[in-house]
Amino acid sequence: MPPGLRPAPPVALSTASVYPESARAAFELAAELGYDGVELMVWTDPISQDVSAVAGLAERHDVPVLAVHAPCLAVTQRVWSADPIGRIRRSVAAAATLGCRTVVLHPPFRWQRRYAAQFADEVARAGEHAGVALAVENMFPIVRSGVRTVPYSPGFDPTEVGHAHYTLDLSHTAAAGCDALAMLDRMGGALSHVHLADGSGAPRDEHLVPGRGSQPCAEVCERLASSGFGGVVVVEISTRRCRTRPDRAALLAEALLFARLHLQPTAHPAPLPAVR
Repeated sequence: MPPGLRPAPPVALSTASVYPESARAAFELAAELGYDGVELMVWTDPISQDVSAVAGLAERHDVPVLAVHAPCLAVTQRVWSADPIGRIRRSVAAAATLGCRTVVLHPPFRWQRRYAAQFADEVARAGEHAGVALAVENMFPIVRSGVRTVPYSPGFDPTEVGHAHYTLDLSHTAAAGCDALAMLDRMGGALSHVHLADGSGAPRDEHLVPGRGSQPCAEVCERLASSGFGGVVVVEISTRRCRTRPDRAALLAEALLFARLHLQPTAHPAPLPAVR
């Protein structure tokens, strides 16, 4: 690398990107395609819930786990624990065991009133002893029968609350109708993690291959590279309609190529703005 250039941010593959295949397939494809690591989505896949099995896959394929996505989806409310605080703490422990620095979290659902009251404090202190950053992800409203509702408390934009670390998800900015670059600015130097995907602007979470939708994926990547971003960029796309492994691999290879192209480092990085 020429003098004065910082290395490009690592590009990881979310294990959710190979659904309906398992986490095992994600490690195989990440190794085959040249990803720098994986983000472990902990969900209904039994392998994803077994930290020892995941560590074995990482060692076997020489593909490190670079982040853990806590089980906070609607379908994972009983994974590891029925207690959401317990799920946070177990996710932090898993990240520490697997040697990664980041746990990705969604804001609480509105019906989780006790959890919502505890969330900010728990996120602030949960990683203190383990050295793990808990990066809260931007979400999006739900539209049903023309009615728009926000299922998260206090909202879908975590910058309105203020956290020490954020995850920027570009499929979610599309579904929310948000300005992704403005959200990038609001997250500022607290941005720790990025989910790279795209969306058409339809009110649903599409997780398209970057470059196939309306989001400024290339500009976001270029701004990360120019700022000297020190986190991880994770390809989190949907390949569920792929009928074969080669079809899935082709989409994942396209997304990786997009990321590599637009994350090329610059000689004089300009820092992201401070959190406002």
